[in-house]
Amino acid sequence: MIDKNRQRNTTIAFIFSKTGMMRYISHLDVMRLMMRAARRAQVPFYLTQGFHPHPKIIFKRALKLGLESINEEARMVLARTMNPRAFLKKMNRQFPDGIKIEKAFLLQ
Repeated sequence: MIDKNRQRNTTIAFIFSKTGMMRYISHLDVMRLMMRAARRAQVPFYLTQGFHPHPKIIFKRALKLGLESINEEARMVLARTMNPRAFLKKMNRQFPDGIKIEKAFLLQ
């Protein structure tokens, strides 16, 4: 049976940079940083189902420790639609120096 009242999840894609001293944090720490920033920014992220729910964040590739990047791609699944500009502003306020979302856009 299909629930017609169920909201559809939205995926927001974003390009972020990891520079300066942040190049020394590992991929797993970047993942934790994104999850914590999303919680503090009150982004309506989607929680995975199961025993240990967590935000669904997908990174295109893992960046090696010690390397800087200005064009890292990632996606976050949201529980409801959010304006990409609002997402960018809210998230960037939560990041330390060296991590910054450059672009954000909704995926269809």
